[in-house]
Amino acid sequence: MVKRGLFTGLFSGILLGFILKIMETLSSIKVYRLLLNIDFIPFIGSVDWPEYAEFMFHLLVSLCIGITFVYMVEYIWKGNQYLLSFLLTVSAVFLYFPLTILAIEETPAPTNIPAFLLWTGGHAVYALCLPFFYNNQKALVR
Repeated sequence: MVKRGLFTGLFSGILLGFILKIMETLSSIKVYRLLLNIDFIPFIGSVDWPEYAEFMFHLLVSLCIGITFVYMVEYIWKGNQYLLSFLLTVSAVFLYFPLTILAIEETPAPTNIPAFLLWTGGHAVYALCLPFFYNNQKALVR
């Protein structure tokens, strides 16, 4: 179960990062920067981490979400996996507001509607990826 959760969280998290990086590159709206930003967290936030290390922090969160998703699918949730995935992901969408408020370095403003829409779109794809990677991991790792 943990292995399936790690796989699901890893690939969903990588895809989310890739999508937000592309969105930021095309729009110049710092949604990828927001995804990786940890400057407001005590102790680790004061370190000038390289991008790959910040991405690892993002993946750590995604791994936890992947394990939670798989655990719930296999032991608790008997309903639609996509509904569960969206329920787990909706909190990440609304984290946009506290993350933009707490950020020390430049990120989009909490009132930046295009940034919120890009953030929401990226996380909607993430929500679609969780059940996809969970259900297709055997076919994907042959």
